Amino acid sequence: MVSQELSAILLPALLGGLGGLTRGVVGLLKAISLRRKILWGYYLVTVLVAIVIGAFTGLIFNFDYRLSLLAGYAGTDILEGIYKSFAVQKVYVGNAKVTKK
Repeated sequence: MVSQELSAILLPALLGGLGGLTRGVVGLLKAISLRRKILWGYYLVTVLVAIVIGAFTGLIFNFDYRLSLLAGYAGTDILEGIYKSFAVQKVYVGNAKVTKK
C-alpha cells in the first residue's frame, strides 16, 4: 500500500523533472549558440520546480503519467516567461545635447 502511494508521487515527480530537464537542455543549447552567459542556479531552480509541478500533476490527474512529463516541460516554460516579463532590464539613455538660444 505504501509502495503504491510512493510510486504514485515519485514517478510523476521524476517525469516532471525529466520534462524540466528537456526544457533546460533546449535553453542551454540556445544560450550556447547565442554565446550568452549560462545561469546555472536558474537552471537548477527551474528543474526543481518542474519536479514539483510533475508531482502535483500526477497527484491531481492520476490517469496518465505522460501528463506529468508535459507539465514539467510546459510548466517551466510558462514560469520562465513570467520571470522574463517581470525581470528588470537596463535602459540606456544617451547624452542629449542642449542648445541655448
